[in-house]
Amino acid sequence: MKYTILPNTNIKISKICLGTMTWGNQNTEAEGHSQMDMAIHKGVNFFDTAELYPVPATAETQGRTSNIIGTWFKKTGNRDKIVLASKIAGPGDYTAHIRTNGFSAEAIKEAVNSELARLQTDYIDLYQLHWPERQTNTFGVRDYKHNPNDSWKDNFNETLHALDAIIKEGKIRHIGISNEKAWGMMRYLEESKHHNLPRIITIQNAYSLLNRVFEGDAAEVSIRENIGLLAYSPMAFGVLSGKYVKGIAADNARLKLFPRFARYSSEQSAEATKRYLKIAEENNMTLAQMSLAFVTQQPFVTSTIIGATNLEQLEENIESINIQLSEEILEQINTVHSIIPNPAS
Repeated sequence: MKYTILPNTNIKISKICLGTMTWGNQNTEAEGHSQMDMAIHKGVNFFDTAELYPVPATAETQGRTSNIIGTWFKKTGNRDKIVLASKIAGPGDYTAHIRTNGFSAEAIKEAVNSELARLQTDYIDLYQLHWPERQTNTFGVRDYKHNPNDSWKDNFNETLHALDAIIKEGKIRHIGISNEKAWGMMRYLEESKHHNLPRIITIQNAYSLLNRVFEGDAAEVSIRENIGLLAYSPMAFGVLSGKYVKGIAADNARLKLFPRFARYSSEQSAEATKRYLKIAEENNMTLAQMSLAFVTQQPFVTSTIIGATNLEQLEENIESINIQLSEEILEQINTVHSIIPNPAS
């Protein structure tokens, strides 16, 4: 395994982060425990969850993923070996079954306390805001279109004050954001700088061969301000395993179970995937490993969040850490990207 440091901290984390959002839906508790056992054996010490999980989100399943992590902590006593990240759900109809008061001080306090109970721990190392409260282009929406009727009022300062109070209680150590844009990143930094408030250290956004939009303004902010990207969906919901273009996806594959998750399912995405698959095969790699190695090598990526529904997939994904893509391969990848840029966003 390769390691790095969470930006602006002394916390050592693996460059591969174990994503958990299938546990409690596609995966059982026993399977989740087995994945954590394998991950820690392979040197992964960074786990990411959210109060929302598993996905798809429902009132019946909400919190199951964190419960599974909690029972593993209790069974193994491994809490002190893991750097643990979680998230408070953003507002909207999708999360109305959790709460409806956004990132208010009351909401953040309740969310943290409930998550600590599920996780059976006293603290969370990295606590993230799952998506912005304001209306902006997230989750596959390509371009920003302003809605003059958006009722959101600027509350970056209030949100950071609420998180600061929880940090001072010792319940969270550091904070991050997720599904954010460059403007949101800079607003959080501005409030921290001018009001002596906690500074965000990470941003968790989608990033893959099929979705490189982070390389725009957000990448510059990330590098210049030392905000590490925790790259999620580096496999594009499994599309970048090649199993869908090959027609070999199992019946329990994510996009077969949940076809409404069509973010990476366009014709352009399929064509780009075929071209990336050819590059991988010509260089004696699986497409999954090439896709993950590409993400991990980026200078703005702090850790690559991988997810799997079985141990074979998980082992293949973790082993991608041992692959270093040559300049020649990167040039081939960028040639495809220039022809079919960001077919998913």
